[in-house]
Amino acid sequence: MSSPLVVAVAYDRLCTFEFSCAVELFSLERPELQVNWYRFAVCAAEPGKLRAAGGITIEAPYTLRLLDKADVIIIPGWRDVDELPSPQLIKKIQNAYARGARFCTICSGVFVLAAAGILDGKSVTTHWRYADKLAKRYPSIKVDADALYVDAGQVITSAGSAAGLDMLLYLIRKDYGVKIANQVAQRLVIAPHREGGQAQYIPRPIAQDERGRLSQLLDWIRQHPAREHKLADLAQRAAMSERTLQRQFLALTGYSPYEWIIRERVAIAKELLESSDSSVSNILELTGFGSEETFRRQFKRVAATSPIAYRKQFFGN
Repeated sequence: MSSPLVVAVAYDRLCTFEFSCAVELFSLERPELQVNWYRFAVCAAEPGKLRAAGGITIEAPYTLRLLDKADVIIIPGWRDVDELPSPQLIKKIQNAYARGARFCTICSGVFVLAAAGILDGKSVTTHWRYADKLAKRYPSIKVDADALYVDAGQVITSAGSAAGLDMLLYLIRKDYGVKIANQVAQRLVIAPHREGGQAQYIPRPIAQDERGRLSQLLDWIRQHPAREHKLADLAQRAAMSERTLQRQFLALTGYSPYEWIIRERVAIAKELLESSDSSVSNILELTGFGSEETFRRQFKRVAATSPIAYRKQFFGN
């Protein structure tokens, strides 16, 4: 079975950072992972040399015809949110979507898919600067202006620049599992996982000492997932009031303390299900879910599958 073909679309006035995210994650050979890694290629949205941010030029080896074969199509930030993509690009996107290709957009790249009409009724995100414009121009699309990335099934959209890395790592987790995604993140020297619902930006800056205390608290919770983490105890450890802790937690992570802890426990459970043959009862004990019923319910809510089904899909990969 051949590995998935990932195709990044290049265009004149290309957003270099977003494009480089795709190149870095998918173009490098990764024999250490011992998996059938992605194939990667770049196609040009228009003929000739393409100008890119930073004063460089790019010559893409393929035309838009390559999109007819792509399994995953990546659209970096679009050059101008007020400029419609070419009819040729729109048609290729529509055809690829109809045959089941998956799409990932970074920042304003979502405007390309919106113009192609494949986002109607879907939940998406984009950089917070463009969210209102996207929602007004395409009222049939549900725009989440706060999320880092949104998975709508066949389409995954992400916010500004660095959130593209989070989204693409999320795609790798979906395709190859947590262990492989963490190895890729480690090579990139970035955090292995940020939830898509995490806030894009903090509306009120957190004081540096509060940020430090909260970061230390998050690290401590990760190191002690099996403990019963009561809000009062966490607030005391962070030297904050309960109200302040809840507000800062939401601003920094996009979740309440309770929801963030649940999601961290599910993430740990995923790793254990993938990398060990530990029983469900042992895993729920290590992750602090308390009961098997609670573990199964929360795992399915967050991961959209059961622990047993997840293990069957990823264990041994």
